[in-house]
This record gives sequence, C-alpha cells and structure tokens, in this order.
Amino acid sequence: MKPFKLSPAFKDYLWGGTRLRDEFGKQCDFDKVAESWELSCHRDGPSVVATGEFAGMTLREYLDKVGPAVLGSRGAAFADFPILIKLIDAKDNLSVQVHPDDDYALRVEGEYGKTEMWYVVDCEPGASLIYGFRKEITREEFRQRIENNTLLEVVDQVPVHKGDTFFIQAGTLHAIGSGILIAEIQQNSNTTYRVYDYGRVGADGKPRQLHIDKAADVTVLAPPARPAGPEGKPEAHDGYSETLLASCSCFTVRELSVSSAFSAQADEASFHSLLTLTGGLTLCCGGEEMPLARGDSVFIPAGTGSYTVSGCGQLLLTTL
Repeated sequence: MKPFKLSPAFKDYLWGGTRLRDEFGKQCDFDKVAESWELSCHRDGPSVVATGEFAGMTLREYLDKVGPAVLGSRGAAFADFPILIKLIDAKDNLSVQVHPDDDYALRVEGEYGKTEMWYVVDCEPGASLIYGFRKEITREEFRQRIENNTLLEVVDQVPVHKGDTFFIQAGTLHAIGSGILIAEIQQNSNTTYRVYDYGRVGADGKPRQLHIDKAADVTVLAPPARPAGPEGKPEAHDGYSETLLASCSCFTVRELSVSSAFSAQADEASFHSLLTLTGGLTLCCGGEEMPLARGDSVFIPAGTGSYTVSGCGQLLLTTL
C-alpha cells in the first residue's frame, strides 16, 4: 500500500469566499468556494484519488476496489466510512445550527449523526463564532427565541484566534462567524438543522428553510460540557512538536508543527490522514517522496508502515 493525494469536492454556499482558490490553490470554477471536502466518501461530495495507480477513482470506488483493510481494524466498528474532513472559508456568517447524534440521525435521516471538531486555520481580527449557550434555557424559551428572532441574545459568542480549537459534540448549537477559515474534522454526515439565518434568502429568492422541530428535539440547551481549546498540551519532540486537539469514538486529531522531521507508523489499527496547513513539507514513504503543498490532503492506508514528513511546516494528522 502507498500513500496518495486526494482532490476535494467543492461547495459554493452563499456565505463562502475565495481564499481556498486564491491562497490554497484549489482548482474550482465556482465564484464562491465555501468548502472543500478533502477526505470524503459522502454521496453529497466524494473526494477523488489524485495520484498513484488508483488516480481518477472516487475514494468510495477505491475502498470498494481494495477492501476495508485499508481503513484498519478500528474501521471495522463502523458500518460506513466514518469521517469527513473539510476546509471551510466563511466570508460571511454561517447559519446558527445544530446536528443530531447517531441514534436520532439514523432513525430520522438514515445516516450518521455529526460530532465535529474545528481548528481555526486563520481569521480576521475581531472574528468570533457561536459555541453553545451562555446559560441553560428551557425548550419553550428556545422555541420562542427562534420565532421572535432573539436567539442571539442567549448564545455564547466566542472571540477566536488562529490556532484555536473547538469540539462540537452532537447537540451543541454553533455557527462559524465571518472572516474565519477552518479545518473541520467530522463524522461522515451532512445532516444540519438550521435555526437562525440572519434573514438571508437562497438562490430561489426565498428565506432559507429552518428546522425548528428537529432542532428542538436534539439541541442541548446549556453551555457545552467540553470547554474550548485543545484536549492536550503541546509536546516537544526532536524535529517537531505535537498537540492532541481532540479525540472521540470517531476520530483523533493531532496538530503537528514540524521543524525538521516527523516520523510515524501507519499500522494495522487505522489509516492516517494528513492535511497540510502550510507548504514546504515532503512526505517520504517506502523510498518514494511526495512534495506537500498548502492544503494538500493525503490518505495513508492502514498497514503502510513507517513514513516521514520532513521540512518546516504545519499539518493535521487524523486517525480513527
């Protein structure tokens, strides 16, 4: 097995900007490039193998071809490919929204729920996002505030800075604010319940749909149990530093700041996904070298063995 790069699927949502094309070199003809789905088997936007012998296949087609062993033994716990990794450029505010957990989503929507993690790749001065509520409220108050457009009075609007991390457990009310560029690692789901959208209209000229009843079913009406920030503290090693950003039953994410070289082992337990946040890095595996540009997404199959990332730069490593 050999590592390979992936080409993303793109989304042109109305709140998106152009940074993914202008600064990350994403090849897309959309006027707005709101999201790039960098590692995705989802039917709404599969990524495509870009290098190696399977180039041109979707990631789903690749997995069907080679079999589930490339996901690793931890992947056997999931009925489908478990995660989806995105870059998100929020030029404008995203809607205030919530995602259901697995039990509700599988019963009502026919797919996984959505717990996710945000890493702030960059942001404008003064940018902020919504992360749960400032205090506990009742379900009746929640509905009333949605109806009378006062929901923003009780949410927690958190200032953000480059490098900040937020773990968004399913059921947590949230919204990315304008001027923020985020790397999102999430469950493989596209189920979103929108509760507030700043009075915007869609391409059809009509207000975008709200999902009040479903949101009332699943929203945790209290401050998040997990505080903002990385799960672990930075750990210095020879040639790199490492920070555990988030871990849960569906994914584990680490930030790696490489000063000379980082080495790891893609064993039989899990595949490794690399998302490069800066250029100037090179992946070496099995005697072959692969230069890594800013925004590159690399899939390293489980069982590949040892690999090294050398140079000077930053990346996110995701495993199961």
